[in-house]
Amino acid sequence: MEHSKSVLILGGSGQAGASTAALLRRWHPELPLTIAGRDLGRAQRVADELGAADAVTIDLRRGDLGLPGGRSHSAVVATVWDSRLNGLRYAQDHGLPYLSISSGLMDLTPEVIAGAQRTTAAPILLASHCLAGLVVLAALDAAREFAHVETVHMAAVLDEQDAGGPAAIEDMERLMAVSMAGLVRRDGVFTWIGGAEAEAVEVACADGVVLPGQRVAIPDVPSVALATGAPNVHFDLAAGESTSRRRGGPPSIEFRIDIEGTSPAGTPLTTTRHLTHPEGQRPLTALGITLGIEHLLGLHGPLPTPGLHTPESLIDPTYATTRMTEIGTLPITP
Repeated sequence: MEHSKSVLILGGSGQAGASTAALLRRWHPELPLTIAGRDLGRAQRVADELGAADAVTIDLRRGDLGLPGGRSHSAVVATVWDSRLNGLRYAQDHGLPYLSISSGLMDLTPEVIAGAQRTTAAPILLASHCLAGLVVLAALDAAREFAHVETVHMAAVLDEQDAGGPAAIEDMERLMAVSMAGLVRRDGVFTWIGGAEAEAVEVACADGVVLPGQRVAIPDVPSVALATGAPNVHFDLAAGESTSRRRGGPPSIEFRIDIEGTSPAGTPLTTTRHLTHPEGQRPLTALGITLGIEHLLGLHGPLPTPGLHTPESLIDPTYATTRMTEIGTLPITP
């Protein structure tokens, strides 16, 4: 991969995009970056702070993204919703790796079809999972001690003051407007649930406070279910006051993974991973995106083949959890 060409970050001046760019700059100081946004002044300020970066305006309604002619890039990263798939088409037309994070489970169908129609164009990383795939990777890392996984229960608490920037809020409102149904795997069958079964859910915080939540339709469910073979998988999400903010601190995020199954010796085995980041979802989402970019560009591991990928198909779970610790993710102990 030619790393003299820049990574084009769509929405690069937003919270997820700017934080991703900062992390990439820290880990890969020589990697050129292009901060693309609707407001050139805002994008330029982010680029100036990074160094080895430039800024452009984009128009996601246009097939050429409104980019100046003669530009070349090494990858396209959509940290905002690529609603018309023009970012994806641009990447395919130019043979560039592509990563997206803002598609709901139902929105993934057009991306999958676009990728299936042009399987040799370039690798496409579908990372519209919680924290761009980090919960899935943490679950798979925890599942490595099992010979057989029967149940995986995932849950996350997002502080209501940590919903992200305007684009993230729009994404959340859009996804909730499409469906309040949840997706679970039950006895090996992927099942849509609604009503009280999806909405009358409680999620416990680290300090024991219980928040109302919802059993959500999210790519984490099929990713974990198919990667582990677990016949029973669900993901619960709650938004409210986080443990950190109740203690007078900033909004934090926490997520919990409970796994049941059998050990290599054939005995019953259970494990729990309960993790938090004191700065909320932003640094973890940025990390998930950054890990994806690293792998798409061959900066960590071999270059991926063209076609469709998910975070767990590219990124080693142990490497991901190590990086999570490095950026300040902390375990929550009972």
